[in-house]
Amino acid sequence: MLQPIDSQRYLRQMTLSGFGEAGQAALQAARVLLIGVGGLGCPAALYLAAAGVGTIGLMDGDTVSLLNLHRQILYTDSEIGMPKVTCAANALHRCNSSVTIQTYPVMADADNLPELVRQYDIVLDCTDHLPTKFLINDVCVAERVAYVHGGILAYQGQIFTYVPEETCPCYRCLFEAPPEEGAVPTCKEVGVLGAVAGVIGNLQALEAIRYLTHVGELLTGRLLSFDFATMKTRTVSFPKNPHCIGCGTMERS
Repeated sequence: MLQPIDSQRYLRQMTLSGFGEAGQAALQAARVLLIGVGGLGCPAALYLAAAGVGTIGLMDGDTVSLLNLHRQILYTDSEIGMPKVTCAANALHRCNSSVTIQTYPVMADADNLPELVRQYDIVLDCTDHLPTKFLINDVCVAERVAYVHGGILAYQGQIFTYVPEETCPCYRCLFEAPPEEGAVPTCKEVGVLGAVAGVIGNLQALEAIRYLTHVGELLTGRLLSFDFATMKTRTVSFPKNPHCIGCGTMERS
């Protein structure tokens, strides 16, 4: 049940058509896991906390670096060298002290991710490591947990959402397997504009909020791409691959 202070804090979003008090209650009962608390994870986590998501999990084994401060907006100069998840949790508590923050100061791998993912309602893929993106997809598909993919490079960004439904395509339906090492440039090599990460991270938070509150139409089966140098967008629909090694052969109960 919402408290009077909550009714004031979240009044503007509860006023939205189709959202209301039920939507806010759904957010407060929800658990969202962010894998990666960098350029995408920082803005996503901040807006999830501000929206009143009840429990936010932060998974990242890295520390704060000066090279990343232009896009990782939860951190400050004084926190360089400190664990990202610790600093991020402190920043999110300053934003909204009523939100519960769970921290996991490790990198995602095949051993630790399945048990963690099944504790959450939806996962945000905020990592910049391609093999980890495929791992997140495979684990979420196996555990039947929704997730939101986000990717950025230079002036480019993209996003789509997977939900555990029979007809919903996954990341491997679109990109079958990780590319060979060195085949795809990285942000370290070509750079990235900080605000690009901010836009895509915020869209990931928005998708999670819409999934949890059943508001609007999710980006399932559709890859939304942005070219922020020209401000052009493109939406590409892609079908479920019945032979997909990620979701095509999964047994459904």
